[in-house]
Amino acid sequence: MPRWLPRALVLALALYAVFQLGNWAFHQLVGLLVNILLAFFLALAIEPAVGRMAARGMRRGLATFLVFFAVTVFGVGFVVLLGSMLAGQIVDMVENFPKYLDSLINWINQNFHTELSRVEVQDSVLSSDWLQKYVQNSASGVLDVSATVLGGLFRLLTIFLFSFYFAADGPRLRRALCSVLPPARQTEVLRAWEIAVDKTGGYLYSRGLMALISGIAHFVLFEILGVPYAPALAVWVGLVSQFIPTIGTYLAGALPMLIAFTVNPWYALWVLGFVVIYQQFENYVLQPKLTSKTVDIHPAVAFGSVIAGTALLGAVGALIAIPAVATLQAFLGAYVKRYDVTDDPRVHGHRRYGEAVVARLQKALHHKKEPSQGESS
Repeated sequence: MPRWLPRALVLALALYAVFQLGNWAFHQLVGLLVNILLAFFLALAIEPAVGRMAARGMRRGLATFLVFFAVTVFGVGFVVLLGSMLAGQIVDMVENFPKYLDSLINWINQNFHTELSRVEVQDSVLSSDWLQKYVQNSASGVLDVSATVLGGLFRLLTIFLFSFYFAADGPRLRRALCSVLPPARQTEVLRAWEIAVDKTGGYLYSRGLMALISGIAHFVLFEILGVPYAPALAVWVGLVSQFIPTIGTYLAGALPMLIAFTVNPWYALWVLGFVVIYQQFENYVLQPKLTSKTVDIHPAVAFGSVIAGTALLGAVGALIAIPAVATLQAFLGAYVKRYDVTDDPRVHGHRRYGEAVVARLQKALHHKKEPSQGESS
């Protein structure tokens, strides 16, 4: 046996053990790493506001605290306002539920020539097996829901703490990172950091603009239908549909449908149809144009980056995909050598049809002449 073979086997086993340990540690810490990544992009988003306040003489820690405090007050106030409104509407809907059920039964009896009654429908629903199973599952799932809510609050607190440290100690973090790099690499890191701040701010600006447009469009619909709390519902639809990826549209449309149902059950269908149509308009027309202008990436690249981010990291990946790709594109653009484009009309999409027709005629005459020459020989 060669002398190096036992040592090679031990080294291979050690490398395999290190790989397995690293793989296990990564899967155990993937949730924490995603939270840190999301906190980093949140810190980049508030960096312009914190930087302006710090430039005027305010300490970065106090500036970061004021920004987070303003965001928290706005969020809590908005949630409390919507919660009280939703609670009142649910009470009204429960009180008026017999009236809604009577109108629905009358409509069914008139159009389908049936003889249904509200008492029969209520008895059949209350004595059904699926309702009893649903109540049992809901009662047994209360602890799971509570654990999920507590876990979400803990995750939100973790993200806020990390983002606070990233924003408040931003200059110290950059100095610590640059201290282990040569001067040339330090310049590249600082440029990449600045680009990330600009692109993240542009992305949030585009999202805010789309939220404003969506809120105005839905406010007009709610006012036409006479849905109560139209301004609050419009703000809800605008914010939730833009800043909660993937499922935000469905959450945003569910609440206005519920409120519209208390006015007229058919209004809920009108709201649903408008939400679906507007979402298609936003996905294929509005969002690609606004995102490409504010984040400076092609609409197809923006759409593909969201799909890729969702596949990799779920909702978090969909949220940070566009600013991440825009930052990477802007950073790598400095290393791509570009040349002057020729003045060929085909560059602008204009084909030279006249020259193409002449070239085809000449080619056809040339092919006809060759067989005739072959026959004469």
